[in-house]
Amino acid sequence: MTIWTVERLGRKGDGVAITDGARALAALTLPGEVIEGEAEAGRIAAPRIVTPSADRVRPACPHYRACGGCSLMHGSEEFVRGWKVGVVTEALRAQGLAAPIAGVHVSPPRSRRRAVLSGRRTKKGALLGFHARASEVIVDIADCHVLRPAIHAALPLLRRIVIAGGSRAGELSLTVSESLTGLDVAVTGGKPMEPELFQTLAALADEGDLARLTWDDQSITRRPPLIPFGRAQVTPPPGSFLQATAEGEAALLAAVRDITRGAARVLDLFAGCGTFSLPLAETADVHAVEGLSAPLQALDAAARRVAGLHRITHEIRDLARRPLLPDELRFDAIVIDPPRAGAEAQAREIAKSGVERAAWVSCDPVTFARDARILAESGLVISRLFVIDQFRWSPHVETVAEIRRS
Repeated sequence: MTIWTVERLGRKGDGVAITDGARALAALTLPGEVIEGEAEAGRIAAPRIVTPSADRVRPACPHYRACGGCSLMHGSEEFVRGWKVGVVTEALRAQGLAAPIAGVHVSPPRSRRRAVLSGRRTKKGALLGFHARASEVIVDIADCHVLRPAIHAALPLLRRIVIAGGSRAGELSLTVSESLTGLDVAVTGGKPMEPELFQTLAALADEGDLARLTWDDQSITRRPPLIPFGRAQVTPPPGSFLQATAEGEAALLAAVRDITRGAARVLDLFAGCGTFSLPLAETADVHAVEGLSAPLQALDAAARRVAGLHRITHEIRDLARRPLLPDELRFDAIVIDPPRAGAEAQAREIAKSGVERAAWVSCDPVTFARDARILAESGLVISRLFVIDQFRWSPHVETVAEIRRS
């Protein structure tokens, strides 16, 4: 057996192991550990720990070694926290940038209010859970240390939904979100909707007291799911984006509020259903821009039900293809929360504008660092950076940056 030393973790949380000039990825390892195993196609499939790290802890989840939902549960909380901060600062350093870390938030265990599960019907029932690491195999979960209790308690019902509408040949995707009025479940990849299937699913939704069950494009709605955004309550489109934890969303919003404090007119780019627009409208006029109509319709409907909000206007616009131009960016503050690919086109227009202040929310440190470099070249620099870890025990990390003109 070959002996390796893990020098660091890669961006996806796998150890980068070295021996005699060779490198390979080894899952479930930590920097400084000595491991044993053979590499194939650049990976050590089953590394044996020879010398463990002082940061190694016993994973609490019984599914951890097989399930790909988490990849860092074997590291201490202090180690994972520091590593995620390092991922952010290293991405910035690669672009020649640096930023003071103003705060770090880590969401607690069992706090995920939104999860995308995979399901497949079997001879004896159904598999429901997450994919195994680097595999299409579904690991059936009986216990999960990231899901909210309400979602965890619904796992038996969700298996019955997979049995009712799944097939052994195909895989279902179930987006499950906890709302104030019950669980909102959106399923794709199932059998075509027919009267008998509709009746079965409706009965299951009623038995499980689901707020809404959506089968591809058809909703079986008992009552509207409601998500609180500030004083407003939004009914989002089925399967739509939602911050993973309420605690993480609160940390993001607190940072955005702090950065935009005192602004009378705020521009919210990639606004979605109003995660930031609706709370910010409690103290400022807001113009929300989003590429899809359904989220903006949900935002508008929610705003109309709340008395005392400032004026909210909205605009459907693909910001990747048609970013707002400098003369359209005349606001006191900008909030921007782009997808994982970042907002390079919009960053270039902001760089050419007279914008003085922005709260830049990101779920990918590499694309954020790229966009931040574009801004820095025009004198817009990061004055503070907040690190938000909503996806506990995974390699994902989010940030909120205060951008100011130097």
